[in-house]
Amino acid sequence: MVFLSVFMASLSRLRVIAPSLRSFSRSPVPSLLQSRTFTMTTCDEFKQAPHKLLVIPGPIEVSDEVLFANAHPAVSHVAPDFIKGCHREVVFTKDAQPFLISGSGTLGWDQVSANLVESGENALVLHSGYFGDSFSDCLQTYGANVDLVKAELGTAVSQSVIEEKLKAKKYKVLTFTHVDTSTGVLSDAKAIAETVKRVSPDTLIVADCVCSVGSEEIRFDDWGLDIVLTASQKGLGTPPGLSIVVASQRAMKVFESRKSPVTSYYASWKKWLPIMKAYEAGTPAYFATPPVNLINAYLASLRQITRASPSLEERFRLHREASQRVKDAASELGLKQIALDPAFAANGMTTVYYPDGLGAADILPRFAQRGLVIAGGLLGSIKDKYFRIGHMGVTVVDSDRGDVDNIVRVLKESITEARSQKA
Repeated sequence: MVFLSVFMASLSRLRVIAPSLRSFSRSPVPSLLQSRTFTMTTCDEFKQAPHKLLVIPGPIEVSDEVLFANAHPAVSHVAPDFIKGCHREVVFTKDAQPFLISGSGTLGWDQVSANLVESGENALVLHSGYFGDSFSDCLQTYGANVDLVKAELGTAVSQSVIEEKLKAKKYKVLTFTHVDTSTGVLSDAKAIAETVKRVSPDTLIVADCVCSVGSEEIRFDDWGLDIVLTASQKGLGTPPGLSIVVASQRAMKVFESRKSPVTSYYASWKKWLPIMKAYEAGTPAYFATPPVNLINAYLASLRQITRASPSLEERFRLHREASQRVKDAASELGLKQIALDPAFAANGMTTVYYPDGLGAADILPRFAQRGLVIAGGLLGSIKDKYFRIGHMGVTVVDSDRGDVDNIVRVLKESITEARSQKA
């Protein structure tokens, strides 16, 4: 086998360079390798190793099919069939421009800040948690004048406040976090877009959807969004490492007409746009090496989400139902949610305060002992007062796994036991 021949040659070179390494094994390494058979399993045969159920709000559980795709033999990033996917379908757009770049969701902020906002221009940032602060910081780093509007904890900024701000000043962009992972607060993307288009139609509408794509309804074209930025590791059900941005044709025209140079090298659309167009055309192009195996896994997940059963619309319903089950279980236990109203509660995660007298040390280990990994708080002012449970992707849509049943069961057992031992 070619792989074995190459590996054996490498070992031979290693023995020349460092012969003393032989002493670490009683038997010569080649004889150990020769006694093994190297085979490539099929997707049907592949199963993940047993592990604790990961139910934080990202990264999330990954299906066997997606993880198997990530183990695909390496391919050339300039091969004709590389990156031909269904990126647009998951957010319901026909002609928006996708960008797939190696990086975390945070890289999406840099792309917006570097390509769409020029130094000295105004940005309005709607704040519903930790990530509003972070996006604001990123915009300021690139020279934007930022007005940060904070909602009451557990709520989103009201449309009346948005209208008031837009009437008082001209903004190049308005940004909001669709679901803030720190609070689990859901903002009304459709209503925000309607307000901006009515009051300040030239302002670009930028939605940070890292924690909402795949679990919340996003209708890019119908709502008139200009940017949806996300990442691979949450509702898109892929291992972390991909920054995914979808930009409207209006946003692309703003980018193309900017007066000053783009203020980033790696995040520059001047570098990446020709690459993205080449990928879709099936022609070779190069700027920086993409994570080919991760993209293969991402495309496998996209096919599951947009082309297989359950349908994308059905997935939204399943996320709503799973969310309601978890939130109902929390309410039955007397736990208070951060979201002050169901209208502000995300469908892909649940955030609840610890019971009186209890904290992370009382709750998180009990989940872990029962095979579930959940997350503590993130928002600075209250981070020690609450915990977060993720319920999105394969955990929700594959009922045969029983993940949601386990979340509800372990939530009840852990809270009940912690309370009884503190009594």
